[in-house]
Amino acid sequence: MNRFENKRILITGGTSGMGLAAAKQIVAEGGEVAVTGTTQDHLDEAGRSLPSGSLVLRNDAADPDAAKELGDKVKEQMGSIDGLWLNAGYGKFGPNDAMDADFFDHMNNVNVRGPVLQMAELMDAVSDGGSVVVTSSVSPYLGQAEGAVYAGTKGAVTAMTRSWANALAPRKVRVNSIAPGPVDTNFMNGMGLSEEEKEQFLEQIEQAVPLGRLAEADEVAQVALFLLSDHSSYVTGSEYMVDGGMTMR
Repeated sequence: MNRFENKRILITGGTSGMGLAAAKQIVAEGGEVAVTGTTQDHLDEAGRSLPSGSLVLRNDAADPDAAKELGDKVKEQMGSIDGLWLNAGYGKFGPNDAMDADFFDHMNNVNVRGPVLQMAELMDAVSDGGSVVVTSSVSPYLGQAEGAVYAGTKGAVTAMTRSWANALAPRKVRVNSIAPGPVDTNFMNGMGLSEEEKEQFLEQIEQAVPLGRLAEADEVAQVALFLLSDHSSYVTGSEYMVDGGMTMR
C-alpha cells in the first residue's frame, strides 16, 4: 500500500515520537517529508532515520517569527504540499496557586499561537484537496487538577480545527484533529515531574485507561496517517480520540 506516493507532507514536531513515526511511514509508502524540531538530539535522530532529500528543519513554534521562516523554506524547497500535520506542542502541569505569566505565556505561545501562525503561513501551500491534521489532547475532557493551562490550550486547538475546516472546505482541504491519551514518548520529560512522580503518574494513567497501558507512538501516528491520506476523503472537522478508551469513563 502506497498511500503517499508522489505526496509531500510537512510535520511540525516531527523529529521524535509519533511525528517521526509518521514521517518514516510516509517515506516507506512513497512520499516525501519535511519535519521540524527544536532540540539538536532530535534533529540528529531524524536526520539519521529519514532518507537523504528529506527536510529536517530547526523551528521553534514558540517564536512568532519562526512561522514565516518555516513557510518560506517549505515553499522554496517543496513547493506545494499535500498534507500538513501541526504536531509541535508542549505540556507541563503544576499547582494552580503557583501559576505565573511565564508559565501561561510559554504554553500558549507553543500550543496556540504557534499553530495559528503556522496555519496562516502554510494554508496556501496546501494543495486543493489536501489534508491538515492538528494534535490536540484528551486533557480538556479529563479535568485534571493541575492541568488547567495545558487543557485550555488544547481545548483552543480543538475549537480552531473546526473553524479551519470550514474556512478551507471550499478548496476541498480537510482539517481534523487527533486527541491522544497517554503516549510512551519523551513528552513527559518536559512536565516537571521527578522520577518518583513520573512512576506514580504512569500508574495512575494505566489504571485510568481501559486498555491498561500507554499508547505506542506508532499507534497514534497511524490515525494521523489515515487522516492525512486520501482514505479519509470524506472526513473533516472531526476529532479522533486515540486514548485507549480513557475518555469514555
